[in-house]
Amino acid sequence: MQFLCIGVDESADFILQQITDEFKAIDSNKLGLNIDKVDSGDSASIICSIKDKNAADIDPKDLEMTKIHISNALADFIIQEYEEKLISRIINTNYCYFNLDEKKDIFELSLKIVQNDDKNLVNSLFQVHRRNVIIRRLIEYLENSDSIILEGFVNFRLKDYLKDLEEVVEKAVDDFLMEREYNEFIRLLKYFVEIQEPKFEVIHVLVGYDSKYVLLDEKHREITNECIQEFVNDITQGDINYDDLLVGSLITMAPKKVVIHSNGQFKNRELLETIKNVFNGKVVLCSQCELCSHVLSKTHSND
Repeated sequence: MQFLCIGVDESADFILQQITDEFKAIDSNKLGLNIDKVDSGDSASIICSIKDKNAADIDPKDLEMTKIHISNALADFIIQEYEEKLISRIINTNYCYFNLDEKKDIFELSLKIVQNDDKNLVNSLFQVHRRNVIIRRLIEYLENSDSIILEGFVNFRLKDYLKDLEEVVEKAVDDFLMEREYNEFIRLLKYFVEIQEPKFEVIHVLVGYDSKYVLLDEKHREITNECIQEFVNDITQGDINYDDLLVGSLITMAPKKVVIHSNGQFKNRELLETIKNVFNGKVVLCSQCELCSHVLSKTHSND
């Protein structure tokens, strides 16, 4: 008995394998499921049938469970086969004002989110959510139909899934713009450093337990007050941001070399990356010298 016809394109073999693998994974095919591919010109159909049984002989619950497993397989196929195409279409339709290179960057950022390259918990949950949305829509559709054209199903029956992908692209666009602004900010800071006359050969940066910073010159003499005084004069005590003071001081002093001691104590890792980017090639991260030991001992004594 045939109970489902799946209309596909040249990816018929892939879908056939997805469905076969799904039933292998659950080790359950008590209905005697038979899956065949029928070619018809540029398209093909996957025919799902049950061998040697009539409709009256089949437990509806068994048939329902079989369709659920097929929906799982089709959801995996849709994600693998359509997701990148849909993201590209969303970018080209909704963000046509970006040039080709910018669209490519946004596309790559979108893929990082949907594929969860950063192993982010929120993105992991979002991955599960998107897959569940597809499975739910497939199950609902197959409850009332014994045939499905996947291309049409994706385009017209997965509005909530497409909405999720639009949100992914929107997040990628925000990330892209923030990254572009950050790069421009770094470029400007690097320019300020380049036009400054170096006031020190080396500045050593020590991180305090209270998130303040101590600056030393090449002879290990403290120069913190000398470096930050002009900034402190312009702000009130309550407004002091020691991260901003550190960056501003280093840029103003434009040392030829910056040594960050006990860099593991840096709570603000973005700040550390900013310093490394602004003073490209001039930053040394140190963790095992006498000054590092001094920082660690001070930190532990205040725990």
